[in-house]
Amino acid sequence: MDLAASLRAFVDVLELGSMSAAARKLGLSQPAVTKLIRNLEAHVGAPLLERGPTGARPTDHGRRLRERLGDTLSTIDAAIGAAKGEAGSIGGTLRLHAPACLGERHLHDVAQRFRSIHPDVAVDLTLENTPADLRRGDIDLAFGMTRAKAQGIVQSRIGLVRRYLVAAPSYVEAYAPIDTPAALAAHDLIVTDVSLAPGDTLPLQQDGKEIEMAVNPVLRTNSVGVLLEALRSGRGIGTAQRLLVDRDLLDGRLVRVLPDWEIRSSNLYLSYPAARWLRPVVRAFLDFAVPALRQIPGIERHGVGIGGTTC
Repeated sequence: MDLAASLRAFVDVLELGSMSAAARKLGLSQPAVTKLIRNLEAHVGAPLLERGPTGARPTDHGRRLRERLGDTLSTIDAAIGAAKGEAGSIGGTLRLHAPACLGERHLHDVAQRFRSIHPDVAVDLTLENTPADLRRGDIDLAFGMTRAKAQGIVQSRIGLVRRYLVAAPSYVEAYAPIDTPAALAAHDLIVTDVSLAPGDTLPLQQDGKEIEMAVNPVLRTNSVGVLLEALRSGRGIGTAQRLLVDRDLLDGRLVRVLPDWEIRSSNLYLSYPAARWLRPVVRAFLDFAVPALRQIPGIERHGVGIGGTTC
């Protein structure tokens, strides 16, 4: 029996909640994972998992075995990876998680530039506007604007993400002048689902002071594509991160509205599970990606923002 493979399958089933999910992660068939679990149960002489219609959960024996294993397997993986890295090999799968606004416009490009240096690396890039659950063990690095609350998570601040009000030139030319925040009430407002403060108010800042304007959006979305299409089509004034619309501003497809005001900024964080060692590919990408992201217009290393928002 391959004890290491059986233990790895056991841990993955518990963390992912099912045999099928563990099989996908391990690149095996579901029957192969089932066989590994049965071999492990035969080896320890006790059932370790209870299987049901809602997934798999540990028996008392399985729970105690998982507790005693701790981070042993991830530590072994990291140690082997470190040994390979010391031999000059950077490769393997790099599993990234990020909000769509960062991933679609910038992070995928950073990852591809990293691959041009290390062609043996494969990238899994998941884009979601909800915080990653790093405790599941299927993500190496997560980018986002929410402070980590769970234990065992290492988090560092990359910089400050700035937000603007923008619109198509055709919209600005066709409608009444927009020269004060109060004038926004007379216009169609398009917002991302997290750009507003509680109570559907828009937090605006100018020269260190902040006001909150009550607004009634005509379109609220969590889709980067929908937001940009609506704005470029001249359907209203929108809230957007500078990193998302910087090219549109440079090309003149969009212009800033109320340029003396900005929407409240947010901190951008990088998070990963705490471990004694990081795999060489993860460590190498950390060293490459953080300086690259800080070069993006709209991400500033200095300044203070809030946490808890995404796109």
